[in-house]
Amino acid sequence: MQDVEFAISALADRSLLVLDDDAPLRLRLGRALEQRGFAVRQAGSVADAVELVRIRPPAFAVLDLRLEDGSGLDVVSAIHERRPDARCVMLTGYGNIATAVAAVKAGALDYLPKPADADEVARALLSARDLVAPPPPENPMSADRVRWEHIQRVYEHCGHNISETARRLNMHRRTLQRILAKRAPK
Repeated sequence: MQDVEFAISALADRSLLVLDDDAPLRLRLGRALEQRGFAVRQAGSVADAVELVRIRPPAFAVLDLRLEDGSGLDVVSAIHERRPDARCVMLTGYGNIATAVAAVKAGALDYLPKPADADEVARALLSARDLVAPPPPENPMSADRVRWEHIQRVYEHCGHNISETARRLNMHRRTLQRILAKRAPK
């Protein structure tokens, strides 16, 4: 933690925006990042965050992906319009590959699952963009598991409609029903 605090204390601009509609989480994370040396401003909605960005764009931002009035991706765009060098990290409890890619394309530096440790968030905010990719996981998902998760995501996206999901996946409805009835592969 001390190496993170030292790196933060050396920054010229330590302004940080924390956006999350979960007030206890937002307050706890904001306090923890303040203790590490950031100058924290907090917002509980996309509208509030965009207003804070309009008034004074932050050097850093920790943004929730899904909020009641929109997406944290909108705030990433607003921040980068006013301050292209800002470093943003997305937090989400609804992580998947598609949203991670969207976050990075919007300009987010990293994408972390909730609950995230304040040190982990600070390290992500301070990390260099051109670092070597993290090592591959020790136990990666099997191809069957990846397929199963994709089917589940499409099924959820279609509002749990079997026929529509089968059409989108180009598979027979009965085959899809059998796959959904089974447990997730390891």
